[in-house]
Amino acid sequence: MSTAMTFDAGTTLLSDVTAAVKTAGVTLRDRYTSHARGVSLDEIVGEIHANDDAVLEVLREPLLRARPGSQWAEDELAGGALPPGEWWVVDPAEGNINHVHGMDDWAVTATLVRDNQPVLTVVHLPLTGDSYTAVAGGGARLNDRPLKVSAKTDLGAALIGTGQAKPGEDERTFRRIGDSVTAMLINGLVVRVSVPATMQLIHVAAGRMDAFWQFSDVRSGLVAGALLVSEAGGKVTDLTGEPWNAGSRDFLAAAPGLHGAALKVLSSTA
Repeated sequence: MSTAMTFDAGTTLLSDVTAAVKTAGVTLRDRYTSHARGVSLDEIVGEIHANDDAVLEVLREPLLRARPGSQWAEDELAGGALPPGEWWVVDPAEGNINHVHGMDDWAVTATLVRDNQPVLTVVHLPLTGDSYTAVAGGGARLNDRPLKVSAKTDLGAALIGTGQAKPGEDERTFRRIGDSVTAMLINGLVVRVSVPATMQLIHVAAGRMDAFWQFSDVRSGLVAGALLVSEAGGKVTDLTGEPWNAGSRDFLAAAPGLHGAALKVLSSTA
């Protein structure tokens, strides 16, 4: 992913988006319980949709107002390239499945994508109050602290992550995930397999994890983390090594000293 083009929007847009996402985070936090909600699949899906609807009700209009002329990407599970222009790619409850099961790995995310490149993002964690933000060409931050990716150069010392992008992917993708986890267990130190992607990618951006890969192109799970990692000094590509964009079929974000080695391991599982 290339962020050579600085996003010239000043600080006002980032402030407005951060405020809107934090307000939406209050709505999601108020819906949270420390116990699981729903037993049957229908009940779980109903809880997930209720979370999405409640957050979108307070988030959509402020974001569209903040950037006149921007458009809204409706399906949070969609992948593939977006039409030209500026689009809001939002996940009102990133890690929704964790939220409804009483776990704490979830967030509200909003990313402005211009011509299939993320240019501004806010990831807010309502339970801790932390906000991860990035603007293309302006760096990445956790609250007011600059973020920097890991300095590791040895894949054998790396903490690496992956996970499925959504339920119900095809069997070939699931088998490829399994093969890649095995390959990384052999070549890395520890592999985490969890959801959602954004909650792992903020750790890559902060230097707590060293790499993350995914065999999918679900935009809402990748655009925020892609910009955060890139602006924190990491390298973000597809699994052929080409710069990543919202239309790419797969994804690798890593510390620059490990990216090549991780790419080599993953290419063996194609």
